[in-house]
Amino acid sequence: MLRLEIADFRIETLIMTLAHIDRRNFLQLGATSTLSFLLPPLDLKAAEKRGAERPKSMIVLWMSGGPSQLETFDPHPGLSQVESIKTKISGVEIANLLPQMAEEIQHLNIVRSMMSKEGDHERGTYLLKTGYRPDPTLRHPTLGAIVEHELPKNGVEIPRHVTLGPTEWPMWGGFLGAEHDAFKVYDPGRELHNMQHHRPDDSQKRRLENLGVLEQNFAQGRKLQTKKTLHQDAINRALQMMSSKQLKAFKIDDEPEAMRKAYGDSTFGRACLVARRLVEEGVRSVEVSLNGWDSHAANLKNQSANIKDLDPAFATLIKDLRERDLLQSTVVLWIGEFGRTPAINPAGGRDHWPTGFSCVVGGGGLRSGMVLGTTDPVNAKTTPSDPVEVADLYATILQTLGIEYGKEVITPIGRPMTFSSGKPISKLLG
Repeated sequence: MLRLEIADFRIETLIMTLAHIDRRNFLQLGATSTLSFLLPPLDLKAAEKRGAERPKSMIVLWMSGGPSQLETFDPHPGLSQVESIKTKISGVEIANLLPQMAEEIQHLNIVRSMMSKEGDHERGTYLLKTGYRPDPTLRHPTLGAIVEHELPKNGVEIPRHVTLGPTEWPMWGGFLGAEHDAFKVYDPGRELHNMQHHRPDDSQKRRLENLGVLEQNFAQGRKLQTKKTLHQDAINRALQMMSSKQLKAFKIDDEPEAMRKAYGDSTFGRACLVARRLVEEGVRSVEVSLNGWDSHAANLKNQSANIKDLDPAFATLIKDLRERDLLQSTVVLWIGEFGRTPAINPAGGRDHWPTGFSCVVGGGGLRSGMVLGTTDPVNAKTTPSDPVEVADLYATILQTLGIEYGKEVITPIGRPMTFSSGKPISKLLG
């Protein structure tokens, strides 16, 4: 039996008031009131929930280990271990392991000529997450940390920079500070651990008051040192998050079963669904990690296993963002630290290949349906046409998000650094 509890409010008055409100305003009122569970499904778009200004966000689908371009978005007859299929982009084909993405790729862009100077996993990951090669004198912030740092909070009480799924190197704040490290959720879509206290409210209040006394005493004569630890800041943010209704964005239990099935019952599928929910709440930067692309042996088996999870989740994410009118305010980037060699090695695998690998990018106001660069199907060792440097790609994304890519920041050691050393790619800009 449904119970309706409205303190100090007569139901007759409520009904009379609603009689003078049109249907659209009624729906808007119901969506934010205790009556929301009585209403039929809302016809409001999710983007309207984020406000008229459409604050922008970014979702990075990080393919840890380096996916093979030849078995994904740049197949070549005789080199690929799979067949190719047509897409909704005229004349463009991708691997037949990605049939659902073939139906959605026209809303994004394929870059087939990514260039990197790093062929090692750790160094390659650093470059592809920051736009800079590793430097022993400082640690650059990742693209996601820059996005979270530069874009306004807009009332978001949960972390605005999140990494979903297991990953060895989640996004970090670098010289922007540890407070801009990503909030890590290794099993997305499940219950978040340690997010609720298990004591009576009055007991919890006394514990926090006692903790405050201890911290004040400890800070006497150590104000600078305690400030650097960010201890109090971390506690304050944790307490705010624990009491926030926005925490529900991390859960998917209230999603229709059909929606959960569309994304796929995998860690990556659940993570992509959570990513969409976080973007709806106004979270600025979400990284979704999918491991296992390092296929030095049995390349086709390894790539196929990952693509089985990738294809439905990636395609459903794009479709879901489109239908909720969120794609134009959300940049989506699919990328790994490098690609795989055109030649198959004696173990049936492909090795590291930082020259002419692929990424997929779109949304957020970027153009769509474009393919940049080509790789030579005969002599794959040649430099691809229209090569794209990582720094240029990230300058493009930052500009699209409304961030000054060349902004100069003074690091803690007094060194001036810019967010990106590249220049935006004009072909991609909307």
